[in-house]
Amino acid sequence: MSTVTKPRLRTSAMIASFADEGQKTTPAPFGHALVAAAQQDKRIVGLTADLGKYTDMHIFAEAFPDRFFQMGMAEQLLFGAAAGMAETGLIPFASTYSVFAARRAYDFLCLDIAEPNLNVNIVGGLPGLTTGYGPSHQATEDIAIFRGMPNLTIVDPCDSVDIEQAVPQLAASEGPTYLRLLRGKVPTVLDEYDYTFELGKAKVLRTGADVVFVSSGLMTMRALQAAEALAAHHVDAAVVHTPTIKPFDATTVLGEVDSGRLVVTCENHTIVGGLFETVASAAVRAGVSAKIVPVGLPDEFLAAGALPTLHERYGLSTSRIVATTLENLA
Repeated sequence: MSTVTKPRLRTSAMIASFADEGQKTTPAPFGHALVAAAQQDKRIVGLTADLGKYTDMHIFAEAFPDRFFQMGMAEQLLFGAAAGMAETGLIPFASTYSVFAARRAYDFLCLDIAEPNLNVNIVGGLPGLTTGYGPSHQATEDIAIFRGMPNLTIVDPCDSVDIEQAVPQLAASEGPTYLRLLRGKVPTVLDEYDYTFELGKAKVLRTGADVVFVSSGLMTMRALQAAEALAAHHVDAAVVHTPTIKPFDATTVLGEVDSGRLVVTCENHTIVGGLFETVASAAVRAGVSAKIVPVGLPDEFLAAGALPTLHERYGLSTSRIVATTLENLA
């Protein structure tokens, strides 16, 4: 009698791509999209706080060395400099890890960039649970921190399609933006749907009679996978993708929520202050009554470890979404 053992996960799994094995991916979509945008607009400049290689900003630096600024490990300086550049008419894209943007440099971002409503684009790597390096690097509460900041637009892209199409729109948008960056080999998912990214708009990717997934970020990919898996249980699931968290497209989302179907929000973020509370608040304010169930990270500091293990443990895996949905339908 033989037993099949799973291969042991290595340390690299702590920072591995969240793409499934064999899934179609696009390398560094943000870096290439920024280069393409900069070729069309000479005002675009790139900055980073010693994380160019890890936020795909190095691609821009290689293409436009005279328009790239390495600020060192000084996030407050990074945003202060970006604000000054924006004041002169430039369009900065400033990259660092999401935890450093949200926790270390909030005041500079708020008063130097958001209050004067400058066109500075903050690019945050490792959003939510996209690294296994523990609480120091896991930006599980970045949306909650930033949602209350006036003038700040928040974008949580699903895949390479979202990122490629979002970058030029962020550059053209007045006021500051925060992009939750997916870096490296990023899944390409939305090309199979009749989808175009529009800043500030949610999109219905598929219809369904029994349950509505309202999702953002990489969790839209998981929601689509869960919808396919639920078909085997004779459950018909719709998926509404909300890449812009603020300003929130309540009209489109509530048009699906106000339907008598179970609503499940899916987000790569703590259930405190993110997409779940955004949807629930919009429903209450509009007088819409619906059962809204959150799929998201718990209100706690998360463990370190391999990403596949952590996604399963904390409920972000496709199998956990399916199980949560079936439990609430029952």
